[in-house]
Amino acid sequence: MFCGSRVGERAGYAEAARSVGRRLAERGIALVYGGGGIGLMGEAAKAAEEAGGEVIGVIPQALVEREVARNELQDLRIVANMHERKALMSDLSDAFIALPGGLGTFEELFEVLTWSQLGIHSKPTGVLDVEEYFGPLRAMLDHAVSEGFLRDEHRSSVMIDADFDALLARMEAWRPPAKQDWVSSEVR
Repeated sequence: MFCGSRVGERAGYAEAARSVGRRLAERGIALVYGGGGIGLMGEAAKAAEEAGGEVIGVIPQALVEREVARNELQDLRIVANMHERKALMSDLSDAFIALPGGLGTFEELFEVLTWSQLGIHSKPTGVLDVEEYFGPLRAMLDHAVSEGFLRDEHRSSVMIDADFDALLARMEAWRPPAKQDWVSSEVR
């Protein structure tokens, strides 16, 4: 899960993070996340733990030293840097879900989407659109398609939904594009 190290301005963000953590635990789905005890990520992890779920945190040593790690986690994996964090989180995850967040959330989300486009992994990626936070992202992706920078099949791999159950259903039904050819044969 990718989400903010802050809780944001609206109460609905933290409520959604807690709900996602709790509901993943109730479904027997482990939560793999950035290992922090702050912001939306801390809210989701705490809720998942309280619901009896498995929670795996992955955090770089530099952030542990800043005292943002959720040290009480049963499974907190400390890595050397952000690159190792993202690689290990990807290896441990069967799917990816993003909730509202800032630059780190965007960067992690777009990296796994790029890896999917390149055929590095074939895991579904969902975006929970809490409080219409991701409306501009949806518009940007659609614009990239209309301007010829993103293919429809790669755009459709970014599942955005405001309803958690609907999002999970879409993610469970998702199949990667049959052809991972992301470069157009056309030269302009």
